[in-house]
Amino acid sequence: MRITWYGHSVFRLDFGSSVVLIDPFFENGVFKGDKAAAVRGTTHILLTHGHFDHVGDTVAIAAETGATVVADADLATWFGSKGVKALEPMNTGGSIGLGGFRVTMTHALHSSGQLDENGVAVALGEAHGLIVTPEGEDEPVVYAMGDTGIFGDMKLINELYAPTVGFVPVGDRFTMGAKTAAYACRHFFDFDLVVPCHFGTFPILEPNADRFVELMDSVRGTTVKVPVVGETFEVEG
Repeated sequence: MRITWYGHSVFRLDFGSSVVLIDPFFENGVFKGDKAAAVRGTTHILLTHGHFDHVGDTVAIAAETGATVVADADLATWFGSKGVKALEPMNTGGSIGLGGFRVTMTHALHSSGQLDENGVAVALGEAHGLIVTPEGEDEPVVYAMGDTGIFGDMKLINELYAPTVGFVPVGDRFTMGAKTAAYACRHFFDFDLVVPCHFGTFPILEPNADRFVELMDSVRGTTVKVPVVGETFEVEG
């Protein structure tokens, strides 16, 4: 699997015949590259929740590429009202096959919504994490936590789905900070690779993942890779 981070919580996964975008908020201020190249060939867009900094450019990318949008059932209905044609609604605990991989929605501790035309917040379902399980045995199982606080049932997620790669928010304020994120990774998961995200985008977030890396330093068998915007790296199962 080839993994590319485009800042904030935006990830692209290339494996088999699938090109998966997770939370495609490209207007995040740190991505300065070629957006057309970043979204080219997208087959699926997976969304953790309905906040603007995760929904991002979903409607435009879906229209351009014909990608299937996978989202919370309420959020998927909202996208239907915006003209998105190919939708796969889901909810907490459910799994679906998408041709080449399965995706499972897990619990996350966060909110989800958009502002209406009057600037009033409208709830759009729940926030979720996403487990991506490719069909190929040589591909990793990825857990994109989305925006979340720490919760004890993360241990059950590890036992049920055995993710080997974790995309972990560490920016604090709206998600886990370094201390709680490191605790979750150390005590609840058996990741081979941890990729911190959701930092450095806005001034109110932690500017980097340094403290998280420091707290994860003694975890045997787990590699922490602080991603570089636009850089692609490969991971085996």
